[in-house]
Amino acid sequence: MMEPLTRIEQHFAASIAAKQRTLESMGPRIARAAELLAGRLRQGNKILSCGNGGSAADAQHFAAELVNRFEIERPGLAAIALTTDSSALTSIANDHAFEQVFARQVQALGRDGDVLLAISTSGNSPNVVAAMDAARQLGMSTIALTGRDGGRVAAQLGGEDIEIRVEATATARIQETHILVIHCLCDVVDWLLFGKEQA
Repeated sequence: MMEPLTRIEQHFAASIAAKQRTLESMGPRIARAAELLAGRLRQGNKILSCGNGGSAADAQHFAAELVNRFEIERPGLAAIALTTDSSALTSIANDHAFEQVFARQVQALGRDGDVLLAISTSGNSPNVVAAMDAARQLGMSTIALTGRDGGRVAAQLGGEDIEIRVEATATARIQETHILVIHCLCDVVDWLLFGKEQA
């Protein structure tokens, strides 16, 4: 029978391996995504973020790091998590469909030049795909955090959109790597916008 410590060691090893593989394949895309975010924020645009379950928590985490702070003191940055307004979410799901809970908010809040951070571990979340479609129609760019084979989200990308796909199949490993990617994005955005001497 496997000991608890052995199981824990296996989780750590798998997480480290997923992060290393993702760095090797996606490092330049993460840098390009951070540059896109910083450039749009510099121009006065905002970032909308969405996802389901653990990815909803990641969307909120990302928005909070921008609106408040990451690791340096600086002015707040314009970001909104589309996962937090229970009245909007439930009314849209009730009156239309759960698939539209993010798309309707993108249509109401998004503007040409804004960026959507779309998070889906499977790449197949219908409401995330619908949000991407709404964003494209408004002239927004999408940064998609995915896993596995990228799914429908990867197929939906175009133009200046960027997919950052975690090199893993287990949901836990994908989520763990997504939060590392999010921290990298926050750090590089701060570095680009608020003076490299502070880093």
